[in-house]
Amino acid sequence: MPKSKLNGSDFLTLAPLSGHEIEALLKEAIRHKTEGVKGYKPLSGKVLGLIFEKPSTRTRVSFEVAVYRLGGRAVALSGKDLQLGRGETVEDTGRALSRYLDGLIVRTFGQDRIEALAAASSVPVINALTDQSHPCQALADMMTILEYKGTLSGLKLAYIGDGNNVAHSLSRAATKLGIDIVIATPGGHEPQAEVIKECQAYAAESGCSIELTHDPREAANGADVIYTDVWVSMGHSEAAADTLQLFRPFQVDEELVSLASEDVMVMHCLPAHRGEEISADVMDGNHSAVWDQAENRLHAQVALLGMIFC
Repeated sequence: MPKSKLNGSDFLTLAPLSGHEIEALLKEAIRHKTEGVKGYKPLSGKVLGLIFEKPSTRTRVSFEVAVYRLGGRAVALSGKDLQLGRGETVEDTGRALSRYLDGLIVRTFGQDRIEALAAASSVPVINALTDQSHPCQALADMMTILEYKGTLSGLKLAYIGDGNNVAHSLSRAATKLGIDIVIATPGGHEPQAEVIKECQAYAAESGCSIELTHDPREAANGADVIYTDVWVSMGHSEAAADTLQLFRPFQVDEELVSLASEDVMVMHCLPAHRGEEISADVMDGNHSAVWDQAENRLHAQVALLGMIFC
């Protein structure tokens, strides 16, 4: 694909990409999924480091496979493998690893942590999840919606649950691409106000809307896509009984799905707590897109790495 502004740059949030650039990346991802990468090897001779300070299944495996398919090699490191666990700063870690590696794929805690590492590194840094953002997940989500619906602009997406990092990145992607998004959360669990303000500006430019509600039924009504995530985000304590009680009306079950459009697709970024944020019947039902969504992590990341290292 043509060189983008991400060529040789960090990918920490979706903010640097326009809606048109995201669409181009999604179409490239679908092409790679359909045709394979064949002789396309932009990572030939390159070694990328994967730093994971939080557990990972889909992100780590899909990135390792993507790097391999594009001709590169991946060195996977947990927080326990690095001196980060013994007090070395993220800046010093970034400076040192930049001398050995051609890029860093990082899953960590605060957004400020990955931004500090990226500022100190001389190679591209890719956000594989922070507490505030999960941009690679959002790329796979938009790719899946495009595959199912054939279009993005004008759709209604209902996000049901906790206003977490996935909700933040999903909102950024949706509003850049012209998707109306309604976010239904319990009171006190809304997305960060600054993220909503940012997305309102994107929505004004693309001609769509972003709305907040505390009523999951209102959000699901007529939706083309229903999306949910765990009620307690990774790295936080298990859900207390009062938290489960607060979120119980926000479960994506058959009754809630029945309020949406007839051909609604149901999405979950996984891992799922069946019987909490989503019922098993819905997750395994005809409307579920979760397994295609999980597979598309690989294809979207192949396209992203190609955009950065082309």
